[in-house]
Amino acid sequence: MASKPETTAVFSAGIVQGVALVTFPAASTIFTSSSYYGLSSTAYGAMFLPQAVMAIAASLLGTGFTRRWGIKRVYLIGLIANLAAMLLLVLSQFVMSNQTLAYGILLLATTSLGIGFGLTVPSLNTFAAAFFPQTVDKAVLGLNALLGLGTALAPLFVAIFIGYFVWWGLPVLVAVLLLALLLFCMRLPLRAGALDAAPEQTTKTIRPSRFWIFAAFALLYGIVETLNGNWATLYMSSDLGASTAVASLALTAFWGMVTVGRVLFAAIEKQFPEQRTYHLLPFVTAVAFIIIALLPTGSPYLGVLLFGLAGLGCSALLPLTISFGQKELTVMATAVAGTLIAAYQMGYGIAAFGVGSLLQHTSLSLNTIYGLGSIVAFVLAGLSFVVARRETST
Repeated sequence: MASKPETTAVFSAGIVQGVALVTFPAASTIFTSSSYYGLSSTAYGAMFLPQAVMAIAASLLGTGFTRRWGIKRVYLIGLIANLAAMLLLVLSQFVMSNQTLAYGILLLATTSLGIGFGLTVPSLNTFAAAFFPQTVDKAVLGLNALLGLGTALAPLFVAIFIGYFVWWGLPVLVAVLLLALLLFCMRLPLRAGALDAAPEQTTKTIRPSRFWIFAAFALLYGIVETLNGNWATLYMSSDLGASTAVASLALTAFWGMVTVGRVLFAAIEKQFPEQRTYHLLPFVTAVAFIIIALLPTGSPYLGVLLFGLAGLGCSALLPLTISFGQKELTVMATAVAGTLIAAYQMGYGIAAFGVGSLLQHTSLSLNTIYGLGSIVAFVLAGLSFVVARRETST
């Protein structure tokens, strides 16, 4: 049975990790502004490639590291990597006049963030499932709701700090929170014994085809989420003519509704089962993308509402994929979170870098890309009936 300090540490870490994750895309207008870093769309998108690659590697290797070092040590290393990312981001703003050097530091920062995310988030999901074995779905949804809360706060903080001409205040704030969390967690046992014991207690066999279906869903979800999380701010400012504050509000609306959706669907799981939620939400995202693609210039506030709708559509999909996987693929329960996070990060990398390249080297615009994103969302909708085709059993 986990102690109250342990559960507090894990769920607090979800919030802090959420803020850290969105610190970079929340500052997209800073990175692409000629007054600051002056990055092109391709350079901005490529900035997230090391993050995706290292998050994938860390997520996949994390299970082996956990067996060798224990989950607590892996989790603490993840926090340290997140802290390094924030410090490097702060450092980069002192050398903005040297674009090559500044960009190199930014790449190191996103590399560190990828390692931090890839080690921390699977550990947190494993902790949540182990701490609440009788209510795994609700625990994982709750953790990811707090992660979503952190992602919603990041663009708000960026807008505030930009208003005071100290945009770098956000990574400083996150660094302080990470350091405090690290010192607090070092004193706690932080074990996930229930899931560690799962492989020896089950006679089920792994069905590779089922795992790859889960992984495909996570990858496609990563594409859909990143179209919102990394490109909404730029779309709002460049295509809809929004101010920096309103563009940040769109990103806040997206992540805020991600959080609201996770809390809502965890609360109504008895009246509205998780499988039904899982089948419905991709259609919500697809509809939001179609309308976003058709928005005329000069309609930024409608854009804010639609990105909020897209956030609701994305809300419960990834945490439910993880919890469904942990319950069905019990032989590899401790590896499910890490491998699905890796697949999700593959989708993240495809959308983060791919969209930048499409904008730079083709005649496609962001509204066209959002229209294409609706197709991905519809594929997700179809795949959801394969992933959650029946009640998953414990």
